[in-house]
Amino acid sequence: MNPIFLIGYMGCGKTTLGRALGSAMNLEFIDLDFYITQRFRKSVNEIFAEKGEAEFRRIEREMLREVGEFSDVIVACGGGTPCHFDNMDYMNSRGLTLWLQASRERLIERLVLGAHKRPLIAGKSREEIGAHLDKTLAARTPDYSKAKMTVDSSRLETRSQISETVAELLPLFQ
Repeated sequence: MNPIFLIGYMGCGKTTLGRALGSAMNLEFIDLDFYITQRFRKSVNEIFAEKGEAEFRRIEREMLREVGEFSDVIVACGGGTPCHFDNMDYMNSRGLTLWLQASRERLIERLVLGAHKRPLIAGKSREEIGAHLDKTLAARTPDYSKAKMTVDSSRLETRSQISETVAELLPLFQ
């Protein structure tokens, strides 16, 4: 099976849905940021700090092409992955791209809870997170909209909601 690429804004549920879908379909789940940190033995934050965003994006592109050659995988991409180089065209040529969309309110709730783990919003207030979301999501939407499918990921809060979402998606892959 060709790769399935999950794209979308941070906090949209790529990792949550990717793990659950991978388990249900017996596919390997790969979080691209985690793959990069394992490969380079540095966190994304450290790579950004030491080498800058441009070098991180080059590394990300290279690692995307590596995992994109695998079969039987679900890849959760970083929120910015689709927006650089020709990454969206590459993912669409290699497999199925799913844009996970959650409501603005749901994204803000999730981001506020996990802000300490996300360098772009760490230390920001709820209002500042909302403003950052509005600005960056507007800039990224043209790239995200190139995905082959869109999935509502607002309902990934409980195990039952995650299971229901996976059950709704499974027929698409048969």
